[in-house]
Order: sequence, then C-alpha cells, then structure tokens
Amino acid sequence: MKEKIYESERGNVHYWVTNDNSNDMPWIVFLPGLTAGHNLFDKQIEYFRTKYNCLVWDAPAHGKSRPYAMDFTLDEVAKVLHEIIQLEQIEMPVIIGQSYGAYVTQAYLSLYSEPIRGFVSIDSCPLQKKYYSKWILWWLKHTEGMYRSIPWKLLIKWSLVGLVTSSYGRQNYKNDIEAYQKKYFCKLAGRGFYTVAEAIELDRPYPISCPILLLCGEKDAAGFTKSYNKKWSKGEGYQLIMVPNAGHNSNADNPDFVNSAIDTFLQKL
Repeated sequence: MKEKIYESERGNVHYWVTNDNSNDMPWIVFLPGLTAGHNLFDKQIEYFRTKYNCLVWDAPAHGKSRPYAMDFTLDEVAKVLHEIIQLEQIEMPVIIGQSYGAYVTQAYLSLYSEPIRGFVSIDSCPLQKKYYSKWILWWLKHTEGMYRSIPWKLLIKWSLVGLVTSSYGRQNYKNDIEAYQKKYFCKLAGRGFYTVAEAIELDRPYPISCPILLLCGEKDAAGFTKSYNKKWSKGEGYQLIMVPNAGHNSNADNPDFVNSAIDTFLQKL
C-alpha cells in the first residue's frame, strides 16, 4: 500500500492506496470505525486487492491523521472523504464502512450526488432520527465524561469486551487503543459519538439509493448495534447478514466469512 497525505488547515489526513491500481478494476473505499485505524481492514485488503483497487484511511483525528481539530462534524469528515475520492479520481466506488465509517458513508451519500456502486455497513446503525429515543441521543452526547471516569487499564479492557471475540481482532484493536493517551482517547470517542448524535438530530432522510448490505456480528455487544441492525433491515428492507463468532469488529473477528459475504454482494453489482 502506498501512503498519501491529504493536507488541510484543519489537519492532515493519511490514507493508503494499493500500489498496483488499474483503470480496469473498480474501487473499494474502506472506512474504519471510531478510534480504530486503517489496519482494521488488513484482512479485507489482502483478500480484495487482486480484483479491486483499494483505499483505506486513518480518519481525521485518528491514528496518523493527527493532530486534527477536535471540533469536527460528521459532515466535515464526509467532506474530507469526498475530496480524497475526487483527488484520486475514483469513480463509482463501493464504500465499506465499519461502525463510525458507515455513519460517515451515510452522511456522504446525503451530501453528494455522485453515485457509488454499493455500500456495505459493518456493525453500524442508521442515521434516521425515527429509530432513536431522546435518551440514546443524550447518552451519545455524554460519552466523554463517562469514559473519563473509568481507570485507563479498565477502560481498555471494557473497550475490547463485546467489540472483539478473536485473538486477532483483539490484538488488532488493542494496538489502536494503546497508541492513544487516555485523555485523547476519551476526547476522540466522545467527539465521535457527539457528531453521530448531531447528525441524527438534523433529521435528514439519509436516503441510500445504491445497493446496500448490512453485516453485524452475532456477538456484537457495543451499545444496541444488534437491535438497531435488525430494525434498520426491517424498516428499510435491507439485507442483513449476521456474522457468526464475531463481535463489533466482525470483519477482524471472522474475516473469512465477512470477505465471502462481501464478495458475493459485489458480484451482483
């Protein structure tokens, strides 16, 4: 993978593209979740890079994309994504977002008219306000304070519980968490959840006009992700596949199953 840097006054954003990009191959854009880095999708890029051009990033304020202004919004992150896609001259990509990455994708689709080939949501939730109660939005806006009250080692341990079930997935995410100091981790997580609540409160329709696949770990214990996936699937008529033996980072916990499900979805596009 070739590392590149998108420069802005708000901060620089690091992203990676496959070295052997071909005009004859379609693109997949991978967007990791909140506090996770680009390595979250290592197993997917390894699998798909022979058939697709691939791009993955450290989202603004994440990983190597620091320092970055910590008052970012979901729309701003979607705007940065759009500018990188334009910069790389990517047309009709498939966007695969895990957790926060899928929120970014929904914001992106609501802001820009350029079509995408497909959208895969991994362990995420809808942004439509109709799915949420007021207390859930309150909780999202007060995550930072709750995280700060927990000792750092315990916070790391709890952050892994329910998010990952495999030894590979656990080490993959643990490496990302331990790259942060506690204060920064709490601020980043808090800001991320706050931007999701803000985006929901905008009460946009967040239409998804491209083919979509929902994936969710059977053992996902992050908030109410499992129940929201079922409501999202039923409410909008989207296909939902539950990933066996996997938590919130299901693409790292059970990459073989996830890769196969994504591959089957892509072949129908």
